[in-house]
Amino acid sequence: MAVLFLSPTPATMSAASVALPTTIDATLKLLTSADYVADRSLATSVFLALSMHRPLFLEGEAGVGKTEIAKVLASALGRDLIRLQCYEGLDIAQAAYEWNYSRQMIEIRLAEAAGNQSREQLSSDIYSERFLIKRALLKALEGKPGQAPVLLIDELDRTDEPFEAYLLEVLSDFQITIPETGTFKAVDTPIVIITSNRTREIHDAVKRRCLYHWVDYPDAQRELDILRRKAPQAAEALTREIVRFVQALRGIDLFKLPGVAETIDWANAMVALDQLALDPQTVNDTLGVLLKYQDDIERVRGDEAARLTALAKATPAS
Repeated sequence: MAVLFLSPTPATMSAASVALPTTIDATLKLLTSADYVADRSLATSVFLALSMHRPLFLEGEAGVGKTEIAKVLASALGRDLIRLQCYEGLDIAQAAYEWNYSRQMIEIRLAEAAGNQSREQLSSDIYSERFLIKRALLKALEGKPGQAPVLLIDELDRTDEPFEAYLLEVLSDFQITIPETGTFKAVDTPIVIITSNRTREIHDAVKRRCLYHWVDYPDAQRELDILRRKAPQAAEALTREIVRFVQALRGIDLFKLPGVAETIDWANAMVALDQLALDPQTVNDTLGVLLKYQDDIERVRGDEAARLTALAKATPAS
């Protein structure tokens, strides 16, 4: 079977790509330049994935910044971002490729009407690349040295196990085999970021082909730095109180703890309400920004919200 190297599509080529970082410190600086506050452990994993040309598998709770890593890398490196949003029932036709059957049928009828093509020639023609509809995975293999895109395979845990098996060829060899045509191999290795919220375990065969990193909730100092970048309009005192409140809130046994995304939303909500500091009434009224389950809201509302607010005011964030 032939191995075909994909040519870049002109419309998808980035004009100002940036060289990959050569050190962990340079990786930290790259992420910071796009307002992503990462700890050194995460920066090390990103650096190794980039330098070793290996997929990076990011696992952790929802809202801790896994997806944002791919977006930040695409932005900071000047690469295109190709996102495959996973869901139950996702198959090859939606993720990798499918044939344009309507155009193939038209081609067959035209050839039959003309009567000037053999069956073998017709079969070869209708399975040429011009009848191929490229989806995210196949598009990610397009590119040229220095301009390979960032491929985000988001929330892989939402898919079925057979789809994981199909990914193995892509993750290990950066190629896709199409039975009717041949094997399409990347000219340059795409930057692959895979995320999982761990609603189910991902098969070891996928993880073996990737570098792995668990993205945890940030500590108080890092969350403070994040809010200063992502919610700069919030007053400094308010930002500190929000961080202390959320850090303490994560110590409570809730169905779903708030992630960094919810912390940022809450800070922006306080700005929209012209708040300069937390107070129990406003906290109670805005718990739906932080918490997404009614049982959690009822657990915190009232005395617990007042206690956490008092704690946030009494203990300054560093």
